[in-house]
Amino acid sequence: MVATEHTVPATMAAMLLTGHGDIEKLEYHQDVATPQPKTGEVLVQVTATAKNNTDRKAREGLYPTKDKGEVTSFAMGGTPTLTFPRIQGADVAGRIVAVGEGVDAERIGQRGLLDFNIYADERRDINLTPDYYGHGADGGFAEYIAVPADQFYHIPNPELHDAELASMGMCSYQTAYHMMTAAQVSAGERVLVSGASGGVGTALIQLCRIVGAIPYAVSQLDKADALTALGAEAVIDRGDLPTFVERVLETTGGKPIDAVMDLVGGEMTNLFIDTMIVDMQGRKSYPRLSIAGASGGNLSEIMWTRIYLYQVQIFGVSHGTREEAEKLVAWIRSGELKPVLHAAFRLSDLHAAERYFVNRDSNYLGKIVLVPDAQWASHGAPFALENSSAAQERR
Repeated sequence: MVATEHTVPATMAAMLLTGHGDIEKLEYHQDVATPQPKTGEVLVQVTATAKNNTDRKAREGLYPTKDKGEVTSFAMGGTPTLTFPRIQGADVAGRIVAVGEGVDAERIGQRGLLDFNIYADERRDINLTPDYYGHGADGGFAEYIAVPADQFYHIPNPELHDAELASMGMCSYQTAYHMMTAAQVSAGERVLVSGASGGVGTALIQLCRIVGAIPYAVSQLDKADALTALGAEAVIDRGDLPTFVERVLETTGGKPIDAVMDLVGGEMTNLFIDTMIVDMQGRKSYPRLSIAGASGGNLSEIMWTRIYLYQVQIFGVSHGTREEAEKLVAWIRSGELKPVLHAAFRLSDLHAAERYFVNRDSNYLGKIVLVPDAQWASHGAPFALENSSAAQERR
């Protein structure tokens, strides 16, 4: 291992997930062994790690069962890779402080962002067995993390604070982009984005604009100004469900939605499909439904006759590809993608962050990040919850 003048301690502070359950299963320890970079890896001093809904779902064991009382881990064929204790946290920003064998020592000191995937092979165009740092290997809710050098991307942009960079992590942005590439969203198409105020939703709005598509956001109306400023063509409240499709069509001028990016599921799925099949004569492409979440319910009742007669294409999305990660990094470096950071919490206050995330109020927009306590003054305090309005002004 090649290190800088920075002294890497033998132990570090980290939040350990000790088993499936509520937040009491997250235990803060200050004597966890600091990882060592292996061949082809870099050791990153973590400055900020974004929180994702998948952290909670993995902790509570919500994959992928119909019985809400059943506890299971996410596994793609074979033995679940989530073992305990585990350090969660996928969207990691920080600085390289040491490199393993085979990695250029010139990389030491680089600030960057992690591509959170644990890839099963070297293919760049597909990712069939998705797993990720924070689940199948230790993640960023710690002071240090060792990761593959080619998956820690140098982001020098001085205008981006580390907390803001973490809020643009791949767990949200790559998922959003893969939802779009799977559905082949193209310029000029009308795209309905559900759960638009969250991390994936805000990423989708920006990415639609980058490729020339027109995003319509489904969210609370008190977030309309922020979401339209981000790029939403209009904001549609879920409101009264029987009138939802009618209200969407009023917003689009009677034109059908071309593709739906569904993060909600449950009873909304049928309504989302209805927004696409109201006028098949006016369509130029097949109706497409990309699904990457089920915040509104894990079960949706759908008439399959409606799917095949109207030729609705359905895409399940969990993780993206290396190619997509590289494209996103290019857009971050160019400034085309903007951070949507809601607030920062100390790593030792992860319990409070979890409670806030679940019970978030109508002002919530974007991402929460966790900052190691030792890094708080530099990278967390300016974005603390009490200063969240200042964070919003930076957007």
